[in-house]
Amino acid sequence: MARTRTAQIGDMLRLGPRALELLAGYGLVILGAALWGALGLFYHVVIGRYGLTPLEAVFWRALLAALFLAAWLAWREPAALRIRRRHISFFLLFGLLGVAATYSIYAFAISAVGMGVAAVLQYTAPAWVALFSVIVWRESLGRERLAALALALAGTTLVGRAYDLDAARLNLLGVAAALASGVIYAAYVLFIKSATQRGYGARTVLVYALATGTFFLLPLQSPRSLALIGSEPVLIPWLLALGLVTIAAGLAFNAGLKRVSASSASIVATIEPVTAMFLGWAVLGEGLEGPQLLGACCVLGAVAVLQRRRKR
Repeated sequence: MARTRTAQIGDMLRLGPRALELLAGYGLVILGAALWGALGLFYHVVIGRYGLTPLEAVFWRALLAALFLAAWLAWREPAALRIRRRHISFFLLFGLLGVAATYSIYAFAISAVGMGVAAVLQYTAPAWVALFSVIVWRESLGRERLAALALALAGTTLVGRAYDLDAARLNLLGVAAALASGVIYAAYVLFIKSATQRGYGARTVLVYALATGTFFLLPLQSPRSLALIGSEPVLIPWLLALGLVTIAAGLAFNAGLKRVSASSASIVATIEPVTAMFLGWAVLGEGLEGPQLLGACCVLGAVAVLQRRRKR
């Protein structure tokens, strides 16, 4: 037994700094995706219990997260708030697509086709990221990454119960919106990768994405949500928590993307709907079916394939 443990420690030490950095990157991406999956609990309260619309909820999420992070950076790390003038248009486009468009189109898709189908179609994003990564950065996919991609897509389909057509409210516009949200989510991942390659840290990338996204979401709001918060002050701590979890998830995911490829990160991020599924079952008492458990195993298998590929 002692000899086996010594051998295991030796194997870990022989991974080398690059392999350890990759493992840390995957861990950060998993943490960020899991925290995003937990956001459904907060949405369940602010939308289901207190009556905010999905678009109002995502606006307050982006606004509060941007304010928290900007205030913290102004106090602790003001240099992180500086961006080069030539990159202003880049961050405006990032906020428009990565936050405002993703949040609003996905909210519409949920209302049109239901959360399960919308989540499945949004999580075609790894396929789009893989395609764009090959075209833009000449990333090599290889057989193992393709196998991981297939496992992730199959698993997400099962987790989202896309097999249960009776439970899905399918319509062409809703399906198109959900697919569009997948393409835009892929663009969000690639924007983050591109921003880090321009020399910006995870905190800088996130604060400007949230701030510009909030700016573009503002015209879509009405005074109704402000009046609702005034009449239901118990909403405030839930919205504050929503903003803080958004910051933690974004910082972890963005930091992970500095260490792993965009296509691998997008595959690992399919852990998000799995997390949401298990939390819905454990906390909210939602049903959990056999095919969904099989889908969760497929997603975890995809992550394991990528980890094995990197360790070799």
